[in-house]
Amino acid sequence: MTELTSRRLEIDALRALWAIRHHGGITRAAEALGLSQSAVSHKIKRLETSLDCDLLNRKPGASMFTTAGEDLLDYAGRILGLHDEALLSLSKTSLAGRVALGLTEDTTCTDLARILGRFRRLHPNVSVRTKVRMSLILRAMLERGELDAAIIQVFAHEVRPTDVVLFREQLHWVKHPDLTLPPGGPVPFLSFDDECFYRRWALDIGQDGGVGLETVFECASAAGIIAAVTSGLGVALLNGRHLQPDMEIVTNGLPAPPNLAYVVRRGRKVRNPALDTLVTEIESEVSRYGGLALAS
Repeated sequence: MTELTSRRLEIDALRALWAIRHHGGITRAAEALGLSQSAVSHKIKRLETSLDCDLLNRKPGASMFTTAGEDLLDYAGRILGLHDEALLSLSKTSLAGRVALGLTEDTTCTDLARILGRFRRLHPNVSVRTKVRMSLILRAMLERGELDAAIIQVFAHEVRPTDVVLFREQLHWVKHPDLTLPPGGPVPFLSFDDECFYRRWALDIGQDGGVGLETVFECASAAGIIAAVTSGLGVALLNGRHLQPDMEIVTNGLPAPPNLAYVVRRGRKVRNPALDTLVTEIESEVSRYGGLALAS
């Protein structure tokens, strides 16, 4: 018992450890958490001292976490989830009503799904009806008043002052390394369907920038586009989380794509206390973790 009482799992240290995995390193975790790199390193070192084991591999070329670190991360996710839910349960208010929420495919099996599940447990009298569509369709539904809010992708320069930014990432032209692009002919383009704003941007720059794109494959799902890229069928636009080891980022001969942002966007003149609470919980989650993990 004495040994257990002398070994502590500090919530802030666990949050730092979780952020290191989520953001891919101490430097990015520190930026996301609004801390210095030395502050994050100190939290991890203090946790390692308390537990009397190494959690991070510090040898060049080694995996980021030790076996003990990986084991602790499994617990850390559950501990942080219960900790945050307990705090919210103590401060919750009685809510009732309905929320019509739009999501993109990328955001359905993610941290956002966990937040929605927790929101349902804490506010059982609020009915959240979710519709999964592509971002352009969700934007149109917001404009028509069919949704109270939506979590959508937009180009970074399209973020509005009232949007809640959940995540930012890059958009890339990608192909299979074995695919040789024709020097003078049209570039074989692997495209999402007509309702994809990646596609619209690509076709617009194709017309305005003199880049010849020939659509040779069209699919509504990211999985289909990824399969086409890895099969060497052509060039596609994919965001960072969909990049695969057997993909090559194309930087020459094609215009640099705009950066992306995932945002919570509310409908026009929506006044809904249940929605206000849900958006606040999402914002708080972003603040605690420096961003949200989305689907890979």
